[in-house]
Amino acid sequence: MTDVAHRPPGDPADDPQAEEKDEALDRIVQRGAPRLNRAWYDLLATATVAGLEIGFGVLALLLVEHETGSRLLGSLAFSIGFVALFLGHSELFTEGFLVPVTAVVAGAASWLALLRLWIGTLVGNLAGGWVAAWLIVTGLPELHASAVRSGSEYATSQLSGRTFALAVLAGAAITLLTRMQNGTENDVAKVFACVGIALVIVGGGLYHSILDSILVFAALDVGAPGIGYGDWLSWFTWTVAGNMLGGLGLVTLLRLVRSQERLAQWRRSGGEPQPSR
Repeated sequence: MTDVAHRPPGDPADDPQAEEKDEALDRIVQRGAPRLNRAWYDLLATATVAGLEIGFGVLALLLVEHETGSRLLGSLAFSIGFVALFLGHSELFTEGFLVPVTAVVAGAASWLALLRLWIGTLVGNLAGGWVAAWLIVTGLPELHASAVRSGSEYATSQLSGRTFALAVLAGAAITLLTRMQNGTENDVAKVFACVGIALVIVGGGLYHSILDSILVFAALDVGAPGIGYGDWLSWFTWTVAGNMLGGLGLVTLLRLVRSQERLAQWRRSGGEPQPSR
């Protein structure tokens, strides 16, 4: 029997799509390792910029909702935030599930580096998002009512099975976006994926920890009655747990199980790039 550590990616005789699947996994590992090994200042700067960029998506969402009253149209406008993240190579906390975890399992980085990535990205996203929210409500007072309505909806929501399920779905959706973008080299297809997932998350009213936090921050900056940062923190903790379960459990784990042979090859090589046919 051929040693799996010396096999090229895939075997078309066994599975016509095996080579393509392995090459997609290789791209994920090769892109994930550098992200996990960045300096602290690079990590925090990238995450803060991502919070600002997603804030522009929130601005587009509020503008369209203010003018049309339609959340679906607002979700299409919000997609500019995801497109900005993709084209600007910045990073949301919820994008840190599939690619970095796969790199760690492949032996290309450590679990400590993954924890550092999650903490740094989360802090930077929230800092950038808070600044974006303050700028939006300060510069565009006509959006105050929309910001209060949307932000209060999340901050006052019950921590129930329903809201947790919405958070799980959001985590799975954003990780699915990462998976789709790493499965192709076609930039047009990647942009379409951004639009589609924005429609699912925002149009479907799913609970996304970073996106919806910006809406809550905007409501708090306006002085929305009946809510405070304590309400946001409770909601945020609940939503982050759901996002992680959806992204890690429903998408990343299944991808790892599907690619366990190729991951074993990576680990045998000490996390070094594998030859491709």
